[in-house]
Amino acid sequence: MNLDSAGLLILTRQQCLELLSLTPVGRIVFTDRALPSVQPVNFLLDGQSIVIRTASASKLAAATRDAVVAFEADDIDVTTRTGWSVTAVGHATAVTQPHQIQRLATLPLIRWAPGGQDHYIMIHTEQISGRRLT
Repeated sequence: MNLDSAGLLILTRQQCLELLSLTPVGRIVFTDRALPSVQPVNFLLDGQSIVIRTASASKLAAATRDAVVAFEADDIDVTTRTGWSVTAVGHATAVTQPHQIQRLATLPLIRWAPGGQDHYIMIHTEQISGRRLT
């Protein structure tokens, strides 16, 4: 059992991916007009990649095309003061190949926000880390 300097349990890459598969909402951190921006999104895991569905004309779609982004998801119980947090960093790409779009369209990823849902963003997780508070 590896603990960090604050006494939190350090999670392995596999544990981080398993936890990401359990929650439908996370936060993507991207650059918008040279400033950091954070947006909550629903997502799902496709292998080791994070997939987000949005409108092709959205600010998120434009800002994440071929960009390095961060992604964070967590599950915290404030009553018991337990939970976990996972952060991933990777390149975000627009999915443009028709066969990939067709495959992703079969996944249970329904955008919660109103508006178009015609654009998929895939974040290839190059770095991933997590901590658990027990």
